[in-house]
Amino acid sequence: MFKKGLFILFVILFSVSAGITAQIADSTELKNVNKILQENVEDLPVISYNTSKKYEIADIKVTGIENPMYEDYTILGFAQLQVGDKIEVPGAEITNAVRRFWRQGLFSDVKILATKVEGNKIWLEIKLKERPRISDIVYTGMKKGERQDIESRIGMERNLQITPNKMDRARTIIKKYFDEKGFNKAEINLTEEPDLSKENHIILHVDVVKKNKTKVNTIAIEGNSEVKSSTLEKAMKKTRHKSNFNAWIRNFLRSTKYVPESYEEDKDLLIEKYNELGYRDAAIVWDTVYSDSEKPDKVNINIKVDEGKQYFIKDIKWVGNTIEPTWKLQTLLNMKPGDVYNQKKLTENLMVKDEAVMNIFYQNNGYIFSNADPVEVNIDKDSIDLEIRITEGPQATIRKVTISGNDRVYEDVVRRELRIKPGALYSRDDIVRSLREIAQTGHFDPENLNPGIVPDPESGTVDIGLPLVSKANDQVEFSAGWGQTGIIGKLSLKFTNFSLKNLLNPKSYKGIIPQGEGQTLVLSAQTNAKYYQSYSVSFMDPWFGGKRPNSLSVGAYYSKQTDINSRYLQNSSYYDPYSYGYGYGYGYGNSYGYGNSYEFGADPNKSIQVMGLSVGYGKRLNWPDDYFYVQAELSYQLYKMKDWAYFIVKDGTANNLSLNLSLNRRSIDNPVYTRRGTDISLSLQVTPPFSLWDGKDYASMKKVDNYYEPAEKFRWIEYHKWKFKAKTFTALANMDSKRTPVLMTRAEYGFVGYFNKDKKSPFETFYVGGDGMSGYSSTYATETIGLRGYENGSLSTQASAYSRLALELRYPLILEPSSTIYILGFVEAGNAWDDLKKFNPFDLKRSAGFGARIMLPMIGLMGIDWAYGFDPIRGSRDSSGSQFHFIIGQEF
Repeated sequence: MFKKGLFILFVILFSVSAGITAQIADSTELKNVNKILQENVEDLPVISYNTSKKYEIADIKVTGIENPMYEDYTILGFAQLQVGDKIEVPGAEITNAVRRFWRQGLFSDVKILATKVEGNKIWLEIKLKERPRISDIVYTGMKKGERQDIESRIGMERNLQITPNKMDRARTIIKKYFDEKGFNKAEINLTEEPDLSKENHIILHVDVVKKNKTKVNTIAIEGNSEVKSSTLEKAMKKTRHKSNFNAWIRNFLRSTKYVPESYEEDKDLLIEKYNELGYRDAAIVWDTVYSDSEKPDKVNINIKVDEGKQYFIKDIKWVGNTIEPTWKLQTLLNMKPGDVYNQKKLTENLMVKDEAVMNIFYQNNGYIFSNADPVEVNIDKDSIDLEIRITEGPQATIRKVTISGNDRVYEDVVRRELRIKPGALYSRDDIVRSLREIAQTGHFDPENLNPGIVPDPESGTVDIGLPLVSKANDQVEFSAGWGQTGIIGKLSLKFTNFSLKNLLNPKSYKGIIPQGEGQTLVLSAQTNAKYYQSYSVSFMDPWFGGKRPNSLSVGAYYSKQTDINSRYLQNSSYYDPYSYGYGYGYGYGNSYGYGNSYEFGADPNKSIQVMGLSVGYGKRLNWPDDYFYVQAELSYQLYKMKDWAYFIVKDGTANNLSLNLSLNRRSIDNPVYTRRGTDISLSLQVTPPFSLWDGKDYASMKKVDNYYEPAEKFRWIEYHKWKFKAKTFTALANMDSKRTPVLMTRAEYGFVGYFNKDKKSPFETFYVGGDGMSGYSSTYATETIGLRGYENGSLSTQASAYSRLALELRYPLILEPSSTIYILGFVEAGNAWDDLKKFNPFDLKRSAGFGARIMLPMIGLMGIDWAYGFDPIRGSRDSSGSQFHFIIGQEF
């Protein structure tokens, strides 16, 4: 009886083991069978294998699992067995249950045993052994940045259970990652080392031997008689070579690494280039990639093409269009009979571009279900008849607009910028414009504004989701030190998400200030001990009143500079405590000199004080379009001089009351790294013409020892100041790509005129040259204008007119919420004239150079430029030469 029972049990267990072996036939499962055979078979029930019998599961016990995340109901879910089920033993249910456990990949050993049998009831035990977990991951053979990239891609974390599938997946991802970087021969080794300090844990070693990059040595194209090889090579965006002079020049700043996936994509682009030129039948007959015998780290590529014939458009017919007449569609398509059959242009002008036929006439008017299908209905030799079949469908309305990821501003602040609202007709253009307006607020990452559009054909509605990624754009600037003049320091706080209405509600504060309404508050204080102090505050609400995009801005500032006591100067080596100044009274003072301390040399009886107030109101216009914006600002400045030897007025006061009117059109898509759009402004700043009615004889007011005494001539300043500024941005590659080079053009002109030739204003002139930030000057209330390649103020310190033209090519390196970095190259020209009558738009000082910009959320924009000025200035015989310029806190 014992032998018979042993034989039956052996058969049952062998059946279970066979189910295991059917899934994974390796040595591990064979060892499991041996383990089962070694069990104390006298304690197990005897089951006949001759005939299967149905049993009802009376109980299921799970053993061997220590991880609390695997509850019994989870395990039973894997097995698809539960108490009360009726199963056949022997039968498929047990075998399939074992197979399901193996499919999970979570267990290194699986057993299902019958521990008890009474009548038609059976008690089961599921004995499992978990696969080990990761206690640590050790990366070798890679840089820190590469390790961080790989960590984020493979998803391997500590305490994660390791499985063969996860290991294979990680190995594949790492291999692909280094393939993309050109390390096609990289060896990827993932090994497990038991962690002796933790039971059932391993240390995962990820070791990469990158070897040398694989680069392209040559690209040889055969069979092309109509299209030049250089044209086809240009079409290949990522597979390049430098085997000859022309290729070296063309790909000077481009990588020549070989990436198999990129090469496959580039072959498609090569055929697209043929299609673009009318060769619709062009094909790659064969191609090969092989290692160069003399250069083992390089490959040669041979491609043979069959060009076929060039096709032209014979006729274009439109079918199915009832909303718009054919002539309108044809005009926007911009293709006509006789043109080369350019398939790329046809697709882009029909459906892809923002100004495409289907976008302008259909997608922007609610027809989200519309479609255009160009069909070649007839081919006669080299001529093609096209029939463009339009499916219009019904108009769709927006059902709901959901916003997610916004933890920075109140939701109504986001929604007020949207052009898409529930109940309105769907419009692709409104979505694009809404994303632009959200980007302009500066509170969200513009590179991650990807709307989710879910149309519902049955109801004729569209759901739009806006997943936002918040981005901090408050800025803090703090510096402090000790110099010969005493304490030197600056503190500037810029809050871009201020909430004025919650100022008296401390419960609503986020941090030290109330936030959420998108208002801007700027506080600034600066000191150079007794020699210089300045304070300013400004506030701007972009939606004053909360209902319309009408802005209100107010500001106030005060500054005071003092001079050095004359007797103190006689007893010490002279040093100017104002190492550089800044127009409009915003001065900086630093002490880098040597010799005696100037801390106690300040003379309060020699000073200039500047006080100012301003209030502005802006309104968005609807005509000519709603990108236009008009603004009016009323400002007042008081200049109070006391024995001040550095200005045209030594003693007295000057008052500047002016009205600044500006008309702007701003349609840029991204305020940080702009890819397209324009930024144009025309402004007029004007004071009352006091000299027309005050009855004073200004011609008789002459200088005495280079000063006007008394200061009646400039008691009230008068002038009219005109400025025109324009910038355009053009993307030079696919707008869907983040790495888009951008061409920026700039044109600027400024003029300061007068009402009375005997009362020309020394205020509101132009300080031209240099980095555009600040420079040492003995004048005040001048506007700083940069011109790279020339020193600060070198072209003029009190110009009545200036011009500046620039062409700048930008390329992004990093576009992330935490930082934006791009490089640039530029050519620039400009000049300045002290007398308006001498203005000559063709008399320009030229320069060229390159630079870089970095945008950090808490600091703002910083950059450095190197420029070479080609022309001499101020009678010099030598060119301005090499100049470095540093940019802080502003866009150049």
